[in-house]
Amino acid sequence: MDYRLDEIDKRILYHLVRDARNTSAPDVAEEVNVSPGTIRNRIGQMEDHGVIEGYHADVNYERAEGMLTNRFACTSGAADRAALAKRILQVPGVVNVREIMTGKADLEVMAVGTDTEDLTRIGDAIHELGVEIEDQDLVKREHYQPYHAYGPSETRASPSVTDFVDLAGDAEILEFTVHEDTAIAGSTLAEANAEGLLDEGLLVVALERDGSVLTPHGETVVEPGDLVTMFVRDGESETVKDLFAPPS
Repeated sequence: MDYRLDEIDKRILYHLVRDARNTSAPDVAEEVNVSPGTIRNRIGQMEDHGVIEGYHADVNYERAEGMLTNRFACTSGAADRAALAKRILQVPGVVNVREIMTGKADLEVMAVGTDTEDLTRIGDAIHELGVEIEDQDLVKREHYQPYHAYGPSETRASPSVTDFVDLAGDAEILEFTVHEDTAIAGSTLAEANAEGLLDEGLLVVALERDGSVLTPHGETVVEPGDLVTMFVRDGESETVKDLFAPPS
């Protein structure tokens, strides 16, 4: 059963995603006007229910030891992707595996290597597990910020970019929350293309609504509250941010 978040839970998650290391229970308690003990209890409950799955350091491997970070887009073809993902995580150098709900590539693997030869070794090891590597890119860096809708009210009027991944080759993956008055709200993806709202170089790759991930197609209607994941090329990030920004 899903764990139902209230405003206190959401505010806790906002601050933990923003900076878990420097977020204390008294700091959050003062903002939401409850006791520090309440904040600690809420964190424990969310950990028990799997809402908070862990606390991870954001490591710049290039700066640490001049390492290279590579993204492998893979097709598993496996009935049990979760079991395969765990096997891939055992490959030395693999630091993250994501199961993807849409598209041909259903696994995204992040790996760290000393050089291109080491990354080739990792790719070969992944392939030996029966996985096809469809594409790969060297990653410069990743940028994160908390989900705006969980934050203080003054943060919610800004464009809701909830995640950002900078890929090699001038490509980015951005996530946006759709507001009621944004231009694309209420339109199908086909209509948005026809009206020029989605320029060439912008591709909707996933859409999440009420906790369910939808496979986007031309007749998919973009609704307020949807979380839209977009693949953006060739410096189009400002265009798509303007598209999803709420009116001032």
